[in-house]
Amino acid sequence: MASTATSKTLQDKVAIVTGASRGIGRAVAVALAAEGADVVVNYASSSGAADAVVAEIRAMGGGAIALQADVSQADQVAALISATMDKWGHIDVLVNNAGITRDTLLLRMKPEDWQAVIDLNLTGVFLCTRAVSKIMLKQRSGRIINIASVAGRMGNPGQANYSAAKAGVIGFTKTVAKELGVRGVTVNAVAPGFIATDMTEKLSNPEEIIKFIPLGRYGQPQEVAGLVRFLAADPAAAYITGQVVNVDGGMMMA
Repeated sequence: MASTATSKTLQDKVAIVTGASRGIGRAVAVALAAEGADVVVNYASSSGAADAVVAEIRAMGGGAIALQADVSQADQVAALISATMDKWGHIDVLVNNAGITRDTLLLRMKPEDWQAVIDLNLTGVFLCTRAVSKIMLKQRSGRIINIASVAGRMGNPGQANYSAAKAGVIGFTKTVAKELGVRGVTVNAVAPGFIATDMTEKLSNPEEIIKFIPLGRYGQPQEVAGLVRFLAADPAAAYITGQVVNVDGGMMMA
């Protein structure tokens, strides 16, 4: 009798998800674990939420560990990668998700609020990608997915820092895809629109925003995670690199 077991496309693979303790990062970590990956649940400060994600993954029968690192700091990124390699010996998927907002209009924006967003949302992507690229190039395989934003493609009032950082992530994605493709490493970006997370809970005018979304609602973290899972795990994504794919309910169609 033929086996009815469902093969998991990330079995024996290792994935790092930055900022994985909540929101989109949490959904991505769980989705990759469901495909068989051993997952590093990265968090910046409080370990409680990250530990809950690890427990959820282990309850599914998956492997996971929580590792603290501020990915805007090169030494902490180095420690994150070293700990992962010590545990499993290889890294196959990197999802650069960690991010923050410090929203205000340009004339009110303090230099430290500009810098904090650039440091985490853009420099963090650079530091993590640079660190894992050395490993993936040696392996001649790997998939890197950067969480960008439609704000980086179309701008958004009150988010000059965030939009600039995410636009930088998009340019970075395309360049690194060209550099790493020769060794079989793919690099893509996912650009969410308005997703129901802690960040969007702070918005004061959700009804006005929804008017500009053809599907008439906010997205869910699991809907972003579904695209990340495809880019990270599906054999059909092996020939996709340097792309930016929106998950925005049709808000931006250009």
